[in-house]
Order: sequence, then structure tokens, then C-alpha cells
Amino acid sequence: MTIDNVIVPLDVPTQADAIALIETLPQVSFWKVGLELFVSCGPQILKQLKQRNKRIFLDLKIHDIPNTVAGACRAAASYGVDLITIHATAGKVALRAAQEASEIGAKEAGVPAPQLIAITLLTSLNARELAFDLKIPLELPEYALHMALLAKDCGLAGAVCSPQEVEQLRRTCGDDFLLVCPGVRPSWAEKGDQRRSRTPSEAVKAGANYLVIGRPITQANNPSAALKLISEELKMI
Repeated sequence: MTIDNVIVPLDVPTQADAIALIETLPQVSFWKVGLELFVSCGPQILKQLKQRNKRIFLDLKIHDIPNTVAGACRAAASYGVDLITIHATAGKVALRAAQEASEIGAKEAGVPAPQLIAITLLTSLNARELAFDLKIPLELPEYALHMALLAKDCGLAGAVCSPQEVEQLRRTCGDDFLLVCPGVRPSWAEKGDQRRSRTPSEAVKAGANYLVIGRPITQANNPSAALKLISEELKMI
């Protein structure tokens, strides 16, 4: 795995902040645009990334009724992004509608269809919160696997999961199923609000295709040096 498999989040409030971060780390080829930035400046930030030949993970975590989900995915696909997230808990009807709509939206816009990936369970949640706050009786690994298999059955390209579940999902869902792992923290970085984290090398060895690594890079005193440390760790696998 190389640094091209690391997705860096643009978790900043404004387009100006985002462009400053992009220019600070020109070696990053894959950027994540989440809710905060997209709500702040809309698709203009996607145009800025496309102009710089960057790959885009549009992490909106879409979750609504099937008709609304389909409309949102159709519109999002028209931007020519590479990955789009949707919550698996939207259900089979919504997931299938989203997949079909994203293909239609991309075709109408004349751009490649994005890969639609399902959120299994947010990495900020742990087993206790799953059981006591959300009242879900399944064990956390079993629940994450169920959500991933639901996404696969609906034709989605892959899923988002924590590094702690990736090995089981890889084994069960197969090599062609895309697994994107947030909650990745180098051994020298603080975990922050990531409750189910692993190091980059641990996540890759377990079967992750892409690693989402934010604050250890973007909030480091020297972001380029932090990215280089991660790159060196990945090269050793």
C-alpha cells in the first residue's frame, strides 16, 4: 500500500481553509469532503479539487427515505466524485435506489459512476453505546458485518468500518468488496473521539483498501512530516 491509499479529510469550516490545507499537502491525492465543508461552501470545493486532479471521497453519510436518498445520490454522482457514503441503516430499498440513482446521475453528467459505500457503524460509537443507547441486541462485530453484507447484497461497492472489524468483513465479504477505514491512528498520535482505532499498518494487514487519517496529519505541527511518517510505515508492510 502507498500514500495514495490514504484519504485525508478536509475537516475545516471554509473553502479558504480547505484550499490552504490542500496546498500545504500537495502530495495527497485523495481528499475527503464531509458535511461541515460541503454545507459551508457546496460543490464549489469539489470543483477546486477536480481542477487539481485530486480524487474525492464525498462523505455525506446520506440517510433518509428511499426517494430522497435516490435524489441526493443522483445529484452527488453528477459531480464526478470517486466515493459517496450512505448509511446502511437506511435499509435495502433505499440502498438499491441509491445505487441505481448514482449510476443514472453519473451517466447524465457524462462522468464515471462513483463507488457507493455504506456506513456500518460510526467509529465514535462503542459496544456499550450500541447496546444501551441504541438498544441494538447484536454484538458490535456481528452488527457491523450484518450492515456490510446488507450493502453488498444491494449492489454497493463496499463499506466503511473501523479497523477492528475489517478483518472479519474482508474474510466474509471477499476481496472485491471495498473497505474504507476511518479511526486509523498512528501509534504516536492521540485517539481523540475514535473509539475503535488501530494503527495504519494494523488496518492494512487486516484488509483495508483505504485509510482515512485526519487529525494526526492535519493538526500536526508539521503535516508533511506526519504524512511522511505514515508513508514510511505503509512501505514496510
